[in-house]
Amino acid sequence: MPPFPKVFRVRQNFQTTGIESIPETVAQALERLRPALKPGASVAVGAGSRGITNIAAIVRAACDTLRSFGAAPFIIPAMGSHGGATGEGQRHILAEYGITEEAMGVPIRASMEVIELGQTPSGVRVFLDRNAAEADFILPVNRVKPHTDFKGETESGLVKMSAVGLGKLAGATEYHRQAYHLGFPRVFQEVAQVVLDTGHLLGGVAILENALHETAKIVAVGRENFIAEDRELLREAKAMMPRLPCEEIDLLIVDEIGKNISGAGLDTNIIGRSCNGYVEGVPTHENTPRIRRILVCDLTPESNGNGVGIGMADFTTARFMDKLDLKATVINVLTAMTPFNAKLPVYFQNDREAIETGLRTAGLDDLTRGRVVRIKNTLSLAEIEMSENYLDEVKSRGGLTVTGDPREMSFDERGNLRPFGAA
Repeated sequence: MPPFPKVFRVRQNFQTTGIESIPETVAQALERLRPALKPGASVAVGAGSRGITNIAAIVRAACDTLRSFGAAPFIIPAMGSHGGATGEGQRHILAEYGITEEAMGVPIRASMEVIELGQTPSGVRVFLDRNAAEADFILPVNRVKPHTDFKGETESGLVKMSAVGLGKLAGATEYHRQAYHLGFPRVFQEVAQVVLDTGHLLGGVAILENALHETAKIVAVGRENFIAEDRELLREAKAMMPRLPCEEIDLLIVDEIGKNISGAGLDTNIIGRSCNGYVEGVPTHENTPRIRRILVCDLTPESNGNGVGIGMADFTTARFMDKLDLKATVINVLTAMTPFNAKLPVYFQNDREAIETGLRTAGLDDLTRGRVVRIKNTLSLAEIEMSENYLDEVKSRGGLTVTGDPREMSFDERGNLRPFGAA
């Protein structure tokens, strides 16, 4: 086998802020919404399918606080078509995040049944989870962050959950279809406004995460400024996002992708490719490097076979393909109107073969000169590996610390890279 570039480890020194007590922070935040509650009022607490740090603790704290206010909370999956578009599938996803009836101390009502609320000014039909519609109030709990599929005033956050998440399969299908012509921000905001107009939306609990994927901020958003506050929180979230510390990459090695990593499998804001297709070597997002080839090695267990995102890779491996549930993946991408995101790349029996092909197809005769970056996933960018030819650049920049000497890439007996961070 030909020699590959030597690699060294780098730590990105991100600025961080933390929360000392999640229960206290959530309780203090929800005081803002307390005046709207009446004793005994039922509250549908919406929880989604994203890998949000501390999500179980935050949802539990929200339920505990609501009960202390005299309300009767219960949890609903607010995740559109995810979980194979079944109630039990969505309940299973929540359980994987630690959100169960036993752990939360409240019922979970998981169903795909919806009611139709009417239409938006643009003619979009609006659907709402029946369990949520029959509650006195609805309280979505979600992370606010840049979306992977589109850009706008509101992206991934409370507005989107109030539309797509609470709309289940029927709503997700309708909104993505309409957004294809009207644009996602317009559709989601119009739908959220219809939900607001019912008077059932109590407000929302917004979560911001820092570059280390730590919970940085938890705030309650009131229904009176629901959409405007979601916009402002998005601006804060964008300022916290991590980046890859280089401008040119011949081969990006991503150890794993998954729905618990990003709604798109891997974060397009990091890799500069789009769920709807990409022009090779030309980033589709701001402040992202030019990446010639992307290798995805594996699929997270939490994805339950949903391999959405693999369409943005150039190469993958047999072990990824063995874990892929094509049916679940297709349901997700067709609902989201992003069929490109499920296209299957060329795959190889092991990482070594895929790395060699990735470097050769990046136009390199001498593979040792390839500019290679390896990450665990697009959420974990504090510790990365870079090829030796980045060394001088890294040493000259602030905010980066070299934590190991250049060494050969390490493979196991099957030809796969050893676990990220292993010697």
